[in-house]
Amino acid sequence: MDLHLHQHLVQALELLFLLSILHSLFLFPFASSEIFFEERFEDGWKDRWVLSDWKRSEGKAGTFKHTAGKWPGDPDDKGIQTYNDAKHFAISAKIPEFSNKDRTLVVQFSIKFEQDIECGGGYIKLLSGYVNQKKFGGDTPYSFMFGPDICGTQTKKLHVILSYQGQNYPIKKDIQCETDKLTHFYTFILGPDASYTILIDNRERESGSVYTDWDILPPRKIKDTKAKKPADWDDREYIDDPDDVKPEGYDSIPAEIPDPKAKEPDNWDEEEDGIWKPPKIPNPKYKGPWKRKKIRNPNYKGKWKTPWIDNPEFEDDPDLYVLKPIKYVGIEVWQVKAGSIFDNILICDNPKYARQIVQDFWANNRELEKEAFEEAEKVRRAREEQEAQRAREEGERRRKERGHRERKHRRRYDPHYEDDYHDEF
Repeated sequence: MDLHLHQHLVQALELLFLLSILHSLFLFPFASSEIFFEERFEDGWKDRWVLSDWKRSEGKAGTFKHTAGKWPGDPDDKGIQTYNDAKHFAISAKIPEFSNKDRTLVVQFSIKFEQDIECGGGYIKLLSGYVNQKKFGGDTPYSFMFGPDICGTQTKKLHVILSYQGQNYPIKKDIQCETDKLTHFYTFILGPDASYTILIDNRERESGSVYTDWDILPPRKIKDTKAKKPADWDDREYIDDPDDVKPEGYDSIPAEIPDPKAKEPDNWDEEEDGIWKPPKIPNPKYKGPWKRKKIRNPNYKGKWKTPWIDNPEFEDDPDLYVLKPIKYVGIEVWQVKAGSIFDNILICDNPKYARQIVQDFWANNRELEKEAFEEAEKVRRAREEQEAQRAREEGERRRKERGHRERKHRRRYDPHYEDDYHDEF
């Protein structure tokens, strides 16, 4: 074979190989990520989820219905919606056991509060060990809890609770959740360096470290309570100018002077009123008690602060971020008013994949959902106005009937009663 032809053939094969790799990366951009659990509540979802009987014997257990809701962006995109007011709701799915040790953990789901919830939660839980799913409830231990909680006008918070050595620790930060009636995505990302990020609708709401934002371990550093400000520490930022000299005659300047524009009144009687004196006015030349001007202190060391020292009680745990091996995902909430739709539950190790899911929803469903909601609101307001009008008309009818009965009663028992109503005609 000709040498040049052979070289061209090798180059062509190398180019085809490179193109095939790029093609695979384009078609499968998240091939290297691991999806531990993903639920869109499509066909067969009931085979994966177990409805708990917790509180059912007491008549306090609610159920879920499979629906896209009252104003969906896509009528075929369904989730599970809490059903029955003032109930406890509990449902769970078993997943292949996994650990987040040495890897990133991403937990994401969407929720839509179609109802005026008044008071209730909208969070999900990750559970470890064995769980009797038919008895799964509020007293079932969990490893992680994440999601919104709304109660009245005061509580609109986002729960982020980590379990460590059998004890639950809520995040110390106050994070506000969304409260409107549209779909919102909540994302929690936990890194193997114990860093975390919280996203709502792909927008960062909080970030930090498990070390500092949960009271799980004692702090690494504490203030040295025994430390005292050194005697020679100068924390005066400005001082009197030692070279400043009081002007000569400064103290002889009076604070007030006679008003030079004042004139003795024409009717002033010196024998009766005494010698007239002009009234006093503030002296514009008087500057108050003399003070040295201020200059920057050349010895200023800044405001003294108590120094931080290593906390002798701190003992590091390099696995602080590691949850117990996860085996279940569950929804366990109580709501005064039911009607919340859970959907798009994702547990994986790739934040980019989670972000892409939210982007796809925004691109395909968000505007359609808003339009459907606005139309539903128009219908609701029109219906309420019709009901209010009927109520007003019914009230007017009853008032007239009551007045007619009263006039009839008075004519029957009062021969001198004159019916002004009929006298008008």
